[in-house]
Amino acid sequence: MPNNYDSIDNALNIESDIVHVDKTPSNITPIKNTKGDDIEKDYEYTRANLYSLIEKGQEAINGIMELAGEGGSPRAYEVAGQLIKSVADTTDKLIDLQKKLKDVEEDSKKTTNNVTNNAVFIGSTSELQKMLKQGFLNSKE
Repeated sequence: MPNNYDSIDNALNIESDIVHVDKTPSNITPIKNTKGDDIEKDYEYTRANLYSLIEKGQEAINGIMELAGEGGSPRAYEVAGQLIKSVADTTDKLIDLQKKLKDVEEDSKKTTNNVTNNAVFIGSTSELQKMLKQGFLNSKE
């Protein structure tokens, strides 16, 4: 069966065969949206890391305080102070993590249902006053 590429095949001194492929649908499963799962995994991972850092910081504080007490070196007390500040900052990050998770959950649940009704009266002020008086009279009855 002649094809459109015979002149190219002759120019390049090659033979090409056209292969027809059956297009059967493949069994591709769509990827599920795991955004919520990823957020939960990240939260748990970060929380575990912060706890680990706090515990290691506490151990380091205990060690440096012993060293500072034995040697009385001002540098040891300075390092102890910096270490205490670092552990305190890490505990603050743990609380911030809780707030951020709460914000993310609220954002995902938040839906906006804004209904704006704009009424425009076209007429004179005396016509508006008459309408308002009639409305008040009708509502009193």
